[in-house]
Amino acid sequence: MRRFFGAFIPIRVALTGADAVILLLLSAFLFLAMTLAVRAPATISGPTIRLTPEVLPYYAARSLLRMMAAYALSLLFSLGVGYLAATSRLAGRVILPLLDVLQSVPILSFLPVVALSLTAVLPEDTAVELASIVLIFTSQVWNMTFSFYQSMITIPEDLREAARIFRLHPWLRLRHLELPHAAIPLIWNSMMSWAGGWFFLMAAETFTVGARDFRLAGLGTYLQMAAEAGDLGAQAWGLGVLIGIIVGMDQLVWRPLLAWADKFRLELVESDEAPGSWLYDLWQRATLSAWVVERIWDPLMEQVDRMMGVLSERLAARPATNPIPGWLLGLPLGVGALLGLGYGLGLAIRWLAALPPGALPLLALATLASMGRVMAAQAIALAWTVPLGVWIGMNRALAPRVQPLIQVVASIPATALFPVVLMVLLRLPAGLEAAAVLLMLMGTQWYLLFNVIAGASAIPRDLIFTTEILGVRGWQRWRVLILPAIFPYLITGLITASGGAWNATIVAEYVEFAGRTHTTLGLGALIAQATGRGDYPMLLAATLVMILVVVAINRLLWRRLYAMAAERFRLE
Repeated sequence: MRRFFGAFIPIRVALTGADAVILLLLSAFLFLAMTLAVRAPATISGPTIRLTPEVLPYYAARSLLRMMAAYALSLLFSLGVGYLAATSRLAGRVILPLLDVLQSVPILSFLPVVALSLTAVLPEDTAVELASIVLIFTSQVWNMTFSFYQSMITIPEDLREAARIFRLHPWLRLRHLELPHAAIPLIWNSMMSWAGGWFFLMAAETFTVGARDFRLAGLGTYLQMAAEAGDLGAQAWGLGVLIGIIVGMDQLVWRPLLAWADKFRLELVESDEAPGSWLYDLWQRATLSAWVVERIWDPLMEQVDRMMGVLSERLAARPATNPIPGWLLGLPLGVGALLGLGYGLGLAIRWLAALPPGALPLLALATLASMGRVMAAQAIALAWTVPLGVWIGMNRALAPRVQPLIQVVASIPATALFPVVLMVLLRLPAGLEAAAVLLMLMGTQWYLLFNVIAGASAIPRDLIFTTEILGVRGWQRWRVLILPAIFPYLITGLITASGGAWNATIVAEYVEFAGRTHTTLGLGALIAQATGRGDYPMLLAATLVMILVVVAINRLLWRRLYAMAAERFRLE
């Protein structure tokens, strides 16, 4: 683990045996889920969607509840798994490679498997709702988990020593040290996760598999139906409600949280521009806030601290009184899980062996085509996000005014605007190619911009003043200060943007619009076509190829760049 310019990056370059085991187990799990999906009902009818404005509050409430449920699960998962990975060396060795592979799974190809397998064992309405929440959860959880994990392992040693001196048990250490230290990055990553969740909410509410209609009543379905009907008025109403929700979340949730969490910032001097929130300021001035804190919050937390202290003492004494080691108690469950997954892996290999001879060349060509579009989208994103992000991040007076606007724009899901883009671009030569790259760009460019802003704003002020005193200007300033400082953040953004772009290929390369199907060669198109036909061997093969490609790119390219940044641009 190295620290450079404020970024903490775990450096792992080559694929390991743990990666191979995880990939094999993931393949077996996918196959078992697909075998269960085959038993799903042959026909599933979706809801009737009305395009009148008066139903929009109901649809908006349904979509917002799905987002809130997925975020609650993501937050609980991030805190639990991140804490376990940071505090247990053995757990960390298992969890970190597992998370690295799981975040490479193409979410949209996983959705049909989850939905079909759930409908085989649960009522249809419940199964489809759960599948949509699982999809949104998997789009939100990974960066939040890594954020909390990195915050846990980067707590300054003097603060840890103070916690030991005061004999804080694990719960008090979590509440008074670890959670405050993780608050600011966790809130920022929550904002990014929520923005990304809108993209996948639209996909979750509008997808079908052959004769199985898994659509859900919500804003995503409303916007899709309005686009297919060519109802510009309904599209405007739907986008207006969506933007209203995004602005409301920014003003009523995220800005107050950022203003509250600013007190946890570790700085020797006060910030020039602290984040502000009218709602937080109003709450601070209100007499009601003091009453709530004194009469409800403080007594409640005292009771919780007391109960958790007793629980911590009992858990600390448990190894001495329990002669049976914990690993032995979990051994039967682990052996059973491995045997089940091993059986599924064997069946998956037989399934893949049944692919037609022309499947492998087709998969190779489709992978190269999708890779070209992903690279094009990332190149375009780099061209404008780096200069703009540096300008915003280094201008501390401008950042508080511009960042809320960027957050609102970034939260508008690309899939909500894509029908409008298609109507224009499909009339041009190679219009679908341009539309596919544009959709990938719209869905991934914000990850780059937010990371560049974070990197530029983290440049120490004394280094900036030093370059000004020395008269370092123009390209030389970029070469010796700005690019080295933002490099780790830039690579982080590129990794996230790359994964998002690969996911977006599934909706960008195969489009059903206005009663017609538009498709182009690509790995995402193969996954979408296999989903529509119920061709599970091809769906499994294409999904595994995408996972392997993303994992290989992460390990062979991005991790090497991280290592280079740690060696050449480390700030000590």
